[in-house]
Amino acid sequence: MLKMFYPKRIADSAYVIDYDGLYKEGYRGIIFDIDNTLVEHGADASPRAIKLIAKLQKIGFSVCLISNNKEERVARFNREINVKYIHNANKPAKKNFIRATKFMGTTVKNTVFIGDQLFTDVFGANRIGMMSYFVKPIGPKEEIQIILKRKLERIVLRCYRRDLRRGKIKKV
Repeated sequence: MLKMFYPKRIADSAYVIDYDGLYKEGYRGIIFDIDNTLVEHGADASPRAIKLIAKLQKIGFSVCLISNNKEERVARFNREINVKYIHNANKPAKKNFIRATKFMGTTVKNTVFIGDQLFTDVFGANRIGMMSYFVKPIGPKEEIQIILKRKLERIVLRCYRRDLRRGKIKKV
């Protein structure tokens, strides 16, 4: 049952993922969560985030942002990045993950979702068969409902790592 929350891959940060390798594997779209994935919660796009998106586009990726935040917050983050985005996404609902692929001209199978939450980001991507990457949250500042979910995430991640060690699941 917990496997539906297991990420396909894990990285310490969105900034250390081997994007050239993903491109060579055939992936063409990258969907990002924003808060605690690319920047600390509520922050504007950092020079680091702007540079990453530019690098991805240079490699050949289409990029889209999906957030459960309101439009003002997502538009403010996107001001200097200028990619397609979906606000009020209701993750983990399937609809907007699929909508993002249509925005980018990609498919579910050649798109990667990168986020910092198992129960919204990873679960949403997994529900439609999309490659899911779980990254550690960037900052410590989080809303109370996320703090509570983090406790449950630790249990799921412990089971994930145990299942990996036992060979019950394989790294993708």
